[in-house]
Amino acid sequence: MGRLKDEPLFQLIHDFLKIYLPNQRCCSPNTIKSYRTVLNQLLEYISNENHISFGSLTFEMLTTKAITGYLEWLVTEKSCCSRTRNHRLVCISSFFSYTAIINPENVILHNNISKIPRQKTEKFAGVEYMSEEAVRILLEQPVTSTQKGVRDQFFMILLYDTGARIQEMLDIRICDMRLSKISSVQLHGKGSKIRSVPLMHETVSHFMNYKNIFHAGENEYSQTPLFYVEQHGVKHAMSDDNVRKFMKKYRTLAREICMEVPENVHPHLWRHSRAMHLYQHGMDLTLIAQWLGHSSLETSLIYAHADTEQKRKAIEKSMGREVIGGVNPPKYSITDEELLKRLCGLK
Repeated sequence: MGRLKDEPLFQLIHDFLKIYLPNQRCCSPNTIKSYRTVLNQLLEYISNENHISFGSLTFEMLTTKAITGYLEWLVTEKSCCSRTRNHRLVCISSFFSYTAIINPENVILHNNISKIPRQKTEKFAGVEYMSEEAVRILLEQPVTSTQKGVRDQFFMILLYDTGARIQEMLDIRICDMRLSKISSVQLHGKGSKIRSVPLMHETVSHFMNYKNIFHAGENEYSQTPLFYVEQHGVKHAMSDDNVRKFMKKYRTLAREICMEVPENVHPHLWRHSRAMHLYQHGMDLTLIAQWLGHSSLETSLIYAHADTEQKRKAIEKSMGREVIGGVNPPKYSITDEELLKRLCGLK
């Protein structure tokens, strides 16, 4: 590797990720990984915008204008929601807060970045999810006569069956798959919380087929990542960019067959879809909250709200008019006392 143009910049990044976050902030490995992903993406964006190599970056290039451009790029090019955009702004601001502690001359820059406004998020913007037919069509797209097709199909099957977050999926190891009469997988969630999610028999069958191809000879206690890429003979956990890439390919193929498949199929969409389907098939909301690893039942109320709203729209469409005397009926909100009491079993 050639000489870095601004060694202090990369030393700051190293110390922030390797020393400050784990030792002084006591952040979990997943939280540190989140910071790492954001900083890496920001630096790649700036290097691409300036048409320079990664090693040619300097601290002076990390301007408020560059960071604002990155945040706009997230929304316009990567289709990130306001919540994702705001989270990445918080990560960036934390890094510059650290640089100001190390080098007081960076205080002004940190103050300017702190003034970048967060995007407003609606209290309830709806839940995007796929129909069960769309899920079925998507799962049929990988060519399972190839190894990559087997991997991609099993990844989507496991993602849907567990309702896991993308990072939880990428963190699964062989030893986290627990096969018995009631098979399950151990997911490592936010805040270092671990939860066990049951697996359907069909999912277990696909796992055994996948394991015979990608983990032949490995025992059940192996720490090897379940989904991996191999570089120089070493297996590394698959990245979320890899996942998004193959999902985009299968989305294109599936939409040629079924227009119910959304234009943007991303990992979190499978989580929302699983939760909605469980709710629509009668699963109690408290169980869904436990299934998804939500720390609060209120977080899961969005699925009840979305289902109620979907039914209201379906009724209006079937009748060809508004439901009550030509007047729009009041929409439920997740703070609706009657709805909340019913969901909590108080009514």
